Amino acid sequence: MNEILQIAIEALKKNCRVEVEEFRGEVTFVIEPGRHEEGARILHDEFGFDMLLDETAVDYWPEESPRFHLVYHVYSTQKNLVLCVRVPIPGANPSVPTLEKIYPNANWKEREVWDMFGIHFDGHSDMRRIIMPYDWEGHPLRKDYPLGYEEVQFTFNFNEIDLRKPKGKL
Repeated sequence: MNEILQIAIEALKKNCRVEVEEFRGEVTFVIEPGRHEEGARILHDEFGFDMLLDETAVDYWPEESPRFHLVYHVYSTQKNLVLCVRVPIPGANPSVPTLEKIYPNANWKEREVWDMFGIHFDGHSDMRRIIMPYDWEGHPLRKDYPLGYEEVQFTFNFNEIDLRKPKGKL
């Protein structure tokens, strides 16, 4: 593992109570929800991770604690290093502080996560939908979101589906 990463791990363990995972050369920090803003500030200011590459979420429903993981990929342009930061979030009223002041491009990425997963970012400057229409109800990438599809006919539900054929067709 890179020497810079070792120093960053020690600093984050001391200040933010992180767990570190390494898999195939990728280092992942798992940070508590209340401390991820502080951890991002340390990575940005002290270790030069100056670019937020990506931000998304994972839904582990029906598990509720934690139900979601926020996933950030941060990049150091000077050292050419990428880190993954995961933040576990409970399912009841999911919200975390915004990283907009540290990484300005988090604005749109956090709006997308809120729109698709319903995770609220406290202190965000413009928390509104970015992908779905403004009058849309719900958050489509949640695993408990109703799909709203038409049931397909199989042998087990043959009698439940009405198969009226239009006249003139076989």
